[in-house]
Amino acid sequence: MTPGDNGASTPEDDDPFGYLYADGQARGAQPPSGGYGYPNSVSRVRAVGERQYGQQAPYGQQPTYGQGVPHQQGGYGQPSAHYQAPETLPGGAPTSRQPVPPPPARRGPNTKGLLIGAIAVVAAVVIGISVAMLNGNSDENKAGNQASNAPTQSQSTQPSPSGSASAASGQLKTDAGALQLAGGAAKASDVKGAQTSDGSYVGGLNQVGASITWTVNNVPSDGIYTLFAHFSVPGQDQQMTVSINGKPFATGLPLKNYAHAKDGDLVNGWTTTYVWPTLNKGANTISISCQPGDKCNALIDQLWLQQGQHTRNG
Repeated sequence: MTPGDNGASTPEDDDPFGYLYADGQARGAQPPSGGYGYPNSVSRVRAVGERQYGQQAPYGQQPTYGQGVPHQQGGYGQPSAHYQAPETLPGGAPTSRQPVPPPPARRGPNTKGLLIGAIAVVAAVVIGISVAMLNGNSDENKAGNQASNAPTQSQSTQPSPSGSASAASGQLKTDAGALQLAGGAAKASDVKGAQTSDGSYVGGLNQVGASITWTVNNVPSDGIYTLFAHFSVPGQDQQMTVSINGKPFATGLPLKNYAHAKDGDLVNGWTTTYVWPTLNKGANTISISCQPGDKCNALIDQLWLQQGQHTRNG
């Protein structure tokens, strides 16, 4: 094959861009009627600067974009015909916004349980302190009562009336017949109401120096005892001296008209009185006497001892 013009080109050899070259123009090549030689193409070749964009269309007409192609726009609120929403495509975006599930709530500490436990601990502490204080007060009160109520030979006592009770069984006691008498004291039985087995009592005590003495040989232990005396006065309060092992007891022996007998009525004047002396284990001497300043118009029929501090017989 030699170079040269082979005449009109066959369709498959036709250069769609031949019109752009000098030799093509010499052969009469023309721009293709379609877009760049492709069938049904809507594009048109234009010289540079010929195509215009953004021109304002007359009032009431739609603007054109390119060559005679109106811009298609949907009505208000409607999408353009060339636009297809992604949610309309298979596998596209969801048509509605799905709510995001809230994160799982974190479980906080059991503050209610902790609060109940703390309250229980505080309550236990308060109760323990209260019990300790109450026990302490009880012990103090008990000790105070023992200290204040325990009579000694220098401490006074004021017995209350206890009627005409007799000595209880098992107590250390003595009758008028077993007492040692001195200073004009004498045994008698004229006045009724004495609790001795033979109705006897000791009279003649209403004179200075008169006395009765009881020697106790079987005191079980050292300590405070209650000395009871059964007596009668003629409607008037009396007071005699008590000596324990030779030492006067500070308060003496109160012989008051606890029976509220009328003046001179010895029969209805029988009653009981007491003091709280401190005794030694074994033998002790208890003496009741009429000393200067005492009032000794009384009858005594029985004496007895009870270990500890008591205010009534038994």
